[in-house]
Amino acid sequence: MELDLTPQLAKKLYGGDGGAYYAWCPNELPMLREGNIGAGKLALEKNGFALPRYSDSAKVAYVLQGSGVAGIVLPEKEEKVIPIKKGDAIALPFGVVTWWYNKQDTELVILFLGDTSKAHKSGSFTDFFLTGPNGIFTGFSPEFVGRAWDLEESTVKTLVGSQSGNGIVRLDSNFRMPEPKIEHYNGMALNCEEAPLDVDIKNGGKVVVLNTKNLPLVGEVGLGADLVRLDGSAMCSPGFSCDSALQVTYIVRGSGRVQVVGVDGKRVLETRLKAGDLFIVPRFFVVSKIADPEGMDWFSIITTPNPIFTHLAGRTSVWKALSPEVLQAAFNVPADVEDKFTSKRKAEEIFFPPQN
Repeated sequence: MELDLTPQLAKKLYGGDGGAYYAWCPNELPMLREGNIGAGKLALEKNGFALPRYSDSAKVAYVLQGSGVAGIVLPEKEEKVIPIKKGDAIALPFGVVTWWYNKQDTELVILFLGDTSKAHKSGSFTDFFLTGPNGIFTGFSPEFVGRAWDLEESTVKTLVGSQSGNGIVRLDSNFRMPEPKIEHYNGMALNCEEAPLDVDIKNGGKVVVLNTKNLPLVGEVGLGADLVRLDGSAMCSPGFSCDSALQVTYIVRGSGRVQVVGVDGKRVLETRLKAGDLFIVPRFFVVSKIADPEGMDWFSIITTPNPIFTHLAGRTSVWKALSPEVLQAAFNVPADVEDKFTSKRKAEEIFFPPQN
């Protein structure tokens, strides 16, 4: 059976006045299930509050738009209340409890990508809410809640029945949430738009890689990530992950074209990409992208905390490492053709500026 790699948009699962939660469905994007990958997106309006929850999956969160506050409680640790803004990447290991709040006029939008290999449903995140009509309190009897927290029955009923919002609520504008602490930010998040660049090619593009060196917590998540900003009409070199990792890509801004080549040299995907699209490149498949004139940015997770890529064009291409005789024999071409092939792209790496 051929895999359907067609990029997809997220669909709304639930929400209300405070915002909404969207997710990508494995039935519409089969590679989610095949690759044990989950993908979701939280959008909070002003004063929107995403109730405390934990998940069955380790994730990387990426702030696509706006600014706000995140509450993060690692197992057996104190609550970290951190300021978040566009470009922030946050590693969320198993067992972490989180809440999210937006006090600004601009909508706060957060992308979640993660590993569902240990999840209840392959290809989907399952959140467990601490409060609300679907929270854990509602499942226990008043007797158990009262005994566990040493509460009277009247207090138990108030606790269990007062929060009618499902997952996301809007708080009163006068309600004061905890103020974020900048000292909590370090070690919990990294802003990919402000971090030192790993690749910077004039008129080509820029890359920031998220790994265990600049955010050690991703080691606990088991995922790496990168933010790629491809300049207008530039090309990203054909390449593949050489450590058997899947690459899950969300288009943050702009548009462009993509081609993916798989087994037996077959082109398995050729399509246009636009902001909001999510697509997955299978293990060892080769992918290349060309941006439209306005450029194209994407955020990806890779299913290893320290990914390694092999590029097939440019100065670091594997072709440059092979001897001329091997190339002549492999392509069955004369020496002059081989020389034309290897003499090109001696200076460029990964990204190729538009042709004049």
